[in-house]
Order: sequence, then structure tokens, then C-alpha cells
Amino acid sequence: MKSHTRRQFLGQAALAAAAMPMFSAVSTSGQTAPSAKIRLGVVGCGGMGKGDLATFLLNPEVDCTLVCDVDPGKAAEAAALVEQKRGHKPSVAADFRKVIESREVDAVLVATPDHWHALPTIYACQAGKDVYVEKPLATTISEGRAMLNMAQRHQRIVQMGAQRRSCPTYAKVVEWVQSGKLGKVGLVRAWAYLDWIKSIGNPPNAAPPAGVDYDLWLGPAAKRPFNPNRFHFNFRWFWDYAGGLMTDWGVHLLQVLLWAMGPQPPKAVLSSGGKYVLEDNSETPDTQLTVYEFPSYTMVWEHKVGVGLGLYNRPWGMSFTGTEGTLVINDSGWEIIREPAKDSLESRKYPGGADPRPAHVRNFLDCVKSRQQPVENLEVGHHISTVAHLGNIALRTGRKIVWDPATEKIQDDPEANRLVSASYRQPWVLPQ
Repeated sequence: MKSHTRRQFLGQAALAAAAMPMFSAVSTSGQTAPSAKIRLGVVGCGGMGKGDLATFLLNPEVDCTLVCDVDPGKAAEAAALVEQKRGHKPSVAADFRKVIESREVDAVLVATPDHWHALPTIYACQAGKDVYVEKPLATTISEGRAMLNMAQRHQRIVQMGAQRRSCPTYAKVVEWVQSGKLGKVGLVRAWAYLDWIKSIGNPPNAAPPAGVDYDLWLGPAAKRPFNPNRFHFNFRWFWDYAGGLMTDWGVHLLQVLLWAMGPQPPKAVLSSGGKYVLEDNSETPDTQLTVYEFPSYTMVWEHKVGVGLGLYNRPWGMSFTGTEGTLVINDSGWEIIREPAKDSLESRKYPGGADPRPAHVRNFLDCVKSRQQPVENLEVGHHISTVAHLGNIALRTGRKIVWDPATEKIQDDPEANRLVSASYRQPWVLPQ
């Protein structure tokens, strides 16, 4: 691959942004007409990318003009989906910069492995495009801050794809917790006990699949030989590209706890865990317990693979424990458990709701038109992702860390702060 320098790319992107109309129908007030087409470009066409693309195409004003993936097979699958839903084939590219440069793209869906979330989002913002980016924001806290800064500087609409923020059931639970009916809530928990996660084995290094631009897939990550376990879905279990279950499931579930408990940052974090069950070449822990000290409550995250019996007989979920009772929830529903010595609450169960992903995408599209901030804008997404990353930093350093939210640094701990920051392989550079 012939690499662009960052300066060349940004210059081209700026020229393209200056020349392109933002949408096919923009009013003089700066708002897009409700009937205007939104032309989507997709960066990352694996399982998550195709799922998100299908959800976007549920909305009649969305068309997809360009799909991009370093694996031509994945790109072809996404293109076939567009042809099935819209009756035409989109353009196909291997290099995400083609999406950024395209005058036929208004908004970008970033559904790559985590280590490729930051740069496409940042470049899209610089090019005047809005972005729906999958969770977590990136692999480090500093990347999330750079993404937030760029979205704000260029006044872009950027939504993080953790869809429970758009679920009426979870909104009702948040309102219930904040009403004070549980009394003083001093402990909140989230857990994921996942029996479907099995050993992925230890295959030898090999040549990349035919047609795959492996150097571009690595991008800013360290140069390593190709190993099939590091590619596609299993990238989640390697520190170069992601943060394991802490940032995969953790971001989804911790967001509900943080939504209900308010925007205050944690003061300190400690975490314990390791690979106690899986015998394979994955790196992230199969067992982890993380404790967060907030000013007015304690939050606990825990995960375990290979088993499916979690807290409150739910394989995964969240709980809020107050002086009057405990509220427990996952997608199947929620329940109130009365504190035995109290009588202010009645133990009850309530049903869950529908898949919130369509509503989350709809919220993004509405905000693209109105220029209002979405429910999970980058301030919210950065806060949630930061909390999850801090859990992994505490685990990897093996000690309690003290967080300074004003500077976004860990106090008196150079080793831990190296994990806060991103280290990019040349020629890739994280714009600040």
C-alpha cells in the first residue's frame, strides 16, 4: 500500500470538505430537510458493521454509497446487503480514506476493530462528516479525548453505538433509581458470566488471507506476524486492538450504571483477574473483578467466561442496591427486590423491551438533521469508555490507581499513564 502522509491526507480532506455540499438538501438555517437523503459510508464490514448497516437501511432516507473493508470478502457481503435493500451496488474500497475523501458520503459508520475507531472518526470530523462509531471509543483514553476534541472543534454529530442509552426500559429504570425510591444507593454492580466464550486454541502464525491488506488492518497497532486468532471477531482478546470483556461488554453495561448515578468521575480503581480457564493465545483476562471508588458510591464490574450462572440467577446484568431495596435489570426485564427489614417497597417484576438499536440509529439520524446532540454523544461516550479503560489499567499495573479527571492522568504513576496514552506505529499519528 502506498501510504499518504498525514499532512497530504488532511490537506486533501480539507479541500474535499470545502468543495462538497454537506447534504443534498440543507436549509438556510443549517438544518437538513426531513426528506433529505443521508448518504452513508461504511468503514468496517464485519459482523457488527453489517448489523449496523442493516439497521441504518431500515430508515428510508438512508442510502449507502460506499463500503470499505481491508477484507474484500467482508466488503462484498456489505455491498450485497445494500444491493438487496436499495437495488444498487455501492462503491467498494479497501482503504478507509476513500470514504473520508468521497463527495458522495455525508455520514460515516465506523465499525472496525477498536484500534481503528479513532482515526477514521477524527478524519471524518475534519472532512465535515458526521459519525456513528461503535463502542468503546478506542483502545485508550487519550484517543477518546482526541475524538471528542475534534468532534467539538468541527461541530460534528458523533454518536457512540452503545444502544441501551436509547432503550425506554432502561430510561424508566434510570428514572426509578433517580427518584429515590430505593433509598440511598451506595453499591451498583454489572456482571457478565458468558458460557459461550470458549478457548480459541493456539494456531500458528500464517500468511494473511488472500486479498487482505494486513498492514492496513494493523494500522497504528504494533507490527506483528499475522495470526488467525488476532483477526476478525477474536481481535477483542488482544491488548493491541481492544480491551477484552471489560471494554466490550463492560461499556454496554457500565453505561447504564453511570447514566443512573450521574456524570461524576471515579476517584480510584483497583482490579484483579487473569487467565484462569482458557488455554489459548488470547491475552485479556477470562476472569476479572474491578472496584471503582466514586465520591458517593462504589461500583463493581465482574466477568467470567465458560459459565452462565451470574448474580441474581442472570448470566449478565446490572443491579442498584439502596437502603430500601435492590433493582436488578438486563434485557429480559427488571425487578425490585424489597429489603427484608423495610416495607417501603413491594417486590415486583417488569418485562423487558424491544431491541433498542433501531432507536439509537434513528436518534443519530434525527440529530444529523437537527444538529442537536445525540443521546450518547462523545462526551457521554468518552466518560463511559474512560471508566472501562481505567479498570483495565488497574488490572494491568496490578495496583490501585488514583484518577485525576481534570488532567485525565493517573496520579504519581508513569507506568499507568503510559496505558492512558496511545502509542502509534509510524506513519500513523493521532491528531490532538
